[in-house]
Amino acid sequence: MEERFKTFTVLIAKISRNIRKIKTEEMSEMNLKSPHVSCLYYLFKAGALTAKELSDVCEEDKAAISRSIDYLEKEGYLQCDSQAKKRYRAHLSLTEKGEKVGRFIADKIDNILALASEGLTEENRTIFYQSLTLISDNLQKICNEYGE
Repeated sequence: MEERFKTFTVLIAKISRNIRKIKTEEMSEMNLKSPHVSCLYYLFKAGALTAKELSDVCEEDKAAISRSIDYLEKEGYLQCDSQAKKRYRAHLSLTEKGEKVGRFIADKIDNILALASEGLTEENRTIFYQSLTLISDNLQKICNEYGE
């Protein structure tokens, strides 16, 4: 059991570090950081989203998303449909520049996912993602119990 715990936690941490490193390296020339990449990717894939929706899909806290939105808006990647005080509920959409970079990011991600899953059959990949989702859901239930 101890070896299984060690293997699981080390591999998950290693995967997470590698994903962050890839995001950082691939986007450094555009002066984009990991949270910026996620925001641009999900806005490109989903279209206009509110900051709350973006926070949920990116699995980032409100403050990190707010900083990313401010940066991306200032740099001309996205626009806010409203200048109202409740900007957290306003829809955010990509500008032409944001669409171009979003497409570039999506293509990069597709390529990296293909490379990362080399050697897996479609059946293996399906089982892997089902298993990973189940583990994630189970861990979330455990964490929810701590909050009660």
